[in-house]
Amino acid sequence: MTEVAFLSWTEADAVHTAIWRSENKMPAPKRVVIADDTMPADTAYRLACEGTTLLWRGDFQNARQLLQALARRIDRPPRKPKKPDSQAVSPTEAFNLHRRAQSLRARVLAMLLIPLDADYVIPLRRAPDVREACIEAYGTATAASVVSLRELQGLIGAHEWRKKGVAVPALGDRIHPYYGVFSPVRGEYADLVAKTPLPSTVLAFDIGTGTGVLAAILARRGVEHVVATDQDPRALACARDNIDRLGLNKRVEVIQADMFPAGRAPLIICNPPWIPARPNAAIEYAIYDPDSRMLRGFLNGLAAHLEPEGEGWLILSDFAEHLGLRSRNELLALIADAGLQVLERLDIKPHHPKSNDAADPLHSARAVEITSLWRLTARQDLSISDTTRSKQSKTTR
Repeated sequence: MTEVAFLSWTEADAVHTAIWRSENKMPAPKRVVIADDTMPADTAYRLACEGTTLLWRGDFQNARQLLQALARRIDRPPRKPKKPDSQAVSPTEAFNLHRRAQSLRARVLAMLLIPLDADYVIPLRRAPDVREACIEAYGTATAASVVSLRELQGLIGAHEWRKKGVAVPALGDRIHPYYGVFSPVRGEYADLVAKTPLPSTVLAFDIGTGTGVLAAILARRGVEHVVATDQDPRALACARDNIDRLGLNKRVEVIQADMFPAGRAPLIICNPPWIPARPNAAIEYAIYDPDSRMLRGFLNGLAAHLEPEGEGWLILSDFAEHLGLRSRNELLALIADAGLQVLERLDIKPHHPKSNDAADPLHSARAVEITSLWRLTARQDLSISDTTRSKQSKTTR
């Protein structure tokens, strides 16, 4: 059970208390001021930068406009551009600067708070009905609460995605992501799983299933029994819902497990977070894997769960390599140390919008990024060299 946090503030000479909601586990603010339509954006920005939260009592749509004004002030370039450094910024430094800027931006924008009544009704003029979105994310309401407008907007957006779903061409259908479960918006890894020849159609394990998209693709390809695992309750509920929507209940079993289920399988797939760095928010655990913990866990446990001559499919982008966060040699060493060998590597070029966005701070790395499906098996020949692995690699476009 998660411990409930409370926010306290003084308003109209009385002390008020409400449940504090923060999916990113931010502590309840210490300094709270009441804000409304009369507060200038510059004043709000100064207070937010100083660490003072603004509990909104004005028109809801004006709160949205104020949040946009705060974002513009954060994003505007400095009046005096910095002198160019004598040395170019490395990809790793660019990544760290980008992450710090993202963290600062998120902290400042989180300072604008919205009240919620005990039934998740927003007691403000021109407020939308967010009850269903809040129930999906937080569960049944029990008391009045307070949440940042930025988080509330995330809930609303996730609710719309959950209703409409996300088209996955490799599946020939739609996946409906839940709030807090990473959406399969990058389709190239799904394309790899849809096209790679199956070593068996009897049984497969999908480790860290998330929305269940890869388990569904395997089932649609004819795998008779897919065991999909995850630890996160939202991911488990999301995957089960998607499997039910797709009519794949007889083929896919979704279970709660730390990485691997019991037993062995001829095919085990995993799409771990691709970047070995600390996440700034809960949802980012699908992208950032501190110290490559999930990657290491999958590789180190794979051989013990593969049937003889079985295959483990590791789906991984080389984005971290281009950022200088993990080298190819380090990845190959992790594979070798786990008693595994590479049968083949299938590559595909990402086609998401950021890969072509020259204004993106990390464009130089995104422009050369490749997503790979590594076909792994328990090592038979301990003398296999990296050169041999390279010759065995295959590229698909």
